Amino acid sequence: MGKLQSKTHLHTSKYRADGSAEKTGPVRAVQQYSPVHADAVTSVAALKPDLCVSGGKDKSVVVCNWRSGAVLRRFVGHEREITKVTCALDSNRIFSASRDKTVMMWELLGTSGPRQHFPGHDLVVTGLAVSPDASHLCTGSRDNTVCKWDVETGALLCRAGISRNLVTHLCWVPGEPYVAQASEDKMIRIWDSRELQVAHTFPGKRHIQTCCDVSQDGRYCVSSSGGFAGEGCEATLWDLRQTRSQVREYRGHLQTTASCVFLPRGLAPAPLIATSSYDCKVKLWDQDSGACLASRCLGGAGPLASLAACDAATLLCGSFDAGIRLLRLSRRTELEEVAAF
Repeated sequence: MGKLQSKTHLHTSKYRADGSAEKTGPVRAVQQYSPVHADAVTSVAALKPDLCVSGGKDKSVVVCNWRSGAVLRRFVGHEREITKVTCALDSNRIFSASRDKTVMMWELLGTSGPRQHFPGHDLVVTGLAVSPDASHLCTGSRDNTVCKWDVETGALLCRAGISRNLVTHLCWVPGEPYVAQASEDKMIRIWDSRELQVAHTFPGKRHIQTCCDVSQDGRYCVSSSGGFAGEGCEATLWDLRQTRSQVREYRGHLQTTASCVFLPRGLAPAPLIATSSYDCKVKLWDQDSGACLASRCLGGAGPLASLAACDAATLLCGSFDAGIRLLRLSRRTELEEVAAF
């Protein structure tokens, strides 16, 4: 898809609650490509170098080149909006969850129809995590259950339910049989996928936990919180291996923090965490110190529902009102908005 237009955002100074200046980054022209979704983008994930997958309220799952905005595949099969998308590492398999209570698997190089169905939840499916070897899938739902599936056959292998455990997100721990889970009951749980039993539950937070991610070394989990007017809205770092306790919080968003991701190690000397919020901002944090290193306001984008790290310097952000936004981390640790599609 060709470039439609370029747009320049005015630079304005931002300040944190303590009065210190917040680095928002330089003014840049933003390339506007044809929107890949006809409605809000609810979930986005990195697929392969240069490729991403997204799902939206238009019920479609789309694979596109994030460098050019070109749509490569569009999968349609769900009866209601997509809630989550995820990918199996080093494979062509894509998974999507929906408000129609089902999960589907698609093949990047296959037919336009789903390769596998995973029906079985009683309410909207809100969590997806695929095992490192791509043989198993864990799903979570607002029906208070987590399920484990055989990817090849679609067979339901295990189901576990916990009262009031309304699942909001799932993430597989790299190289381990464990799955991290966020919930509306304000808890972060670690599941042992082998028997689908809870291995650990972290102390409850004060607000709904909206999302979680696990670092590539499997040592840390980060979760994000709901909230309003600066109450709550934080991201929290948890230690998975040693103390299994809260390490620190990252505060600065003014509304629900909807998504959080670890960035691969790259230009920055310290490990980085990115968050996106309903306050239309994406923030970049020093994982070790908790300092906010950069902030980018995506004006007019509405709530920012989902983040994906394509590489050490590139972020994708799914928004309710302005499609997918492409952000790049500069050598000066500034977030620059590069494109929208």
